[in-house]
Amino acid sequence: MRPITISAENARIDPGNPRWSAPVAAGPVLAVIVPTFNERANVPELIKRLDAALAGVAWEVIFVDDDSPDLTADAVRAAAQRDSRVRCLQRLGRRGLSSACIEGMLASAAPFLAVMDGDLQHDERLLPAMLETLRSDGLDIVVGSRYVAGGGTEGLDASRLRISRLATRLGRRFVPETLTDSMSGFFMLRREVLPEVARELSGVGFKILLDIFASSKRPLRFRELPYEFRPRHAGESKLDSQVAWEYAMLLLDKLVGRYVPVRFIAFSIVGGFGMVLHLLILTVAYQGIGMEFVTGQVVATGIAMTFNYAVNNALTYRDRRLKGWGWVRGWVSFVVSCSIGAFANVGIAAWLFSRQYEWVLAAIAGILVGAVWNYAVTFVYTWNKPRRA
Repeated sequence: MRPITISAENARIDPGNPRWSAPVAAGPVLAVIVPTFNERANVPELIKRLDAALAGVAWEVIFVDDDSPDLTADAVRAAAQRDSRVRCLQRLGRRGLSSACIEGMLASAAPFLAVMDGDLQHDERLLPAMLETLRSDGLDIVVGSRYVAGGGTEGLDASRLRISRLATRLGRRFVPETLTDSMSGFFMLRREVLPEVARELSGVGFKILLDIFASSKRPLRFRELPYEFRPRHAGESKLDSQVAWEYAMLLLDKLVGRYVPVRFIAFSIVGGFGMVLHLLILTVAYQGIGMEFVTGQVVATGIAMTFNYAVNNALTYRDRRLKGWGWVRGWVSFVVSCSIGAFANVGIAAWLFSRQYEWVLAAIAGILVGAVWNYAVTFVYTWNKPRRA
């Protein structure tokens, strides 16, 4: 094999070697980060539109796919075989739009980074204006806004529009007053901003733009450019009731995350609902049907424990959600891991009740003692590592 040589004149790999005949090309100026989940049908059209919109710009697109069941990643890799500007970053065992955007941005060396959805609702024709604005005006970030003059929300139905505006109001304290569309998922920033905020980002939920503004230790220089939010091209919206939960967790993390892990906050909220359920079941068992107190406490503990596991699996650990037989194995792990807490729960409640304490106080004391164990133990043994069903 002939040695690889680098020419000092043009830094090209030895053109005499047929295996290494292509010149070393400069990296892209702009990276477009597209988080995807079940967007296979949209991939070819988005690449086509980016190619038309970014003529004359050295760009790349990084699809960050959360192991889509529709094999979106395979469609991206097939496109990448035809176009070297297309890249695929497939994530296994975890989900989340914000964390996908963070990983995609960190995976590129481009000096300018754009984020947009893969459903074609964001207008790719705005990207050149965003880039020119960042280059010429010394800004940190340019936001595609639906709410400034010239923008529009045609692609949002009435309910989603109300939710978007409510979320914007709730997040107002974390962003500049003049930012009209903090819920926008369409923006571009200078690479220098990323290392300033990356380690402070929550990576929770869908609203990465708010996270960036809230995590910056200095006011970010920004400008909003209008665009019309379009109807989805293909596929189904990923927004569901859990998005509201994740958004609430993001806001809580920005408020107290430096002191208390956001997962613990979520786990505690779920535990609070579990405690209410526990007391309701115990009330029915003990006072309603005359069951022995200790027996009622055991029944209530088992049902509340299953409730807590199911809800935490769906919400608190959504990015590590267990399914199928994995759900069953996780439930077993959860029950076994919490066994010490459960025995403490029942034992302490029974002991206090036998000492003539009010049955409600005895039950609450048992719950609180068990809860001390639940979070730490299940974090380690039930959801510690991403699992697949």
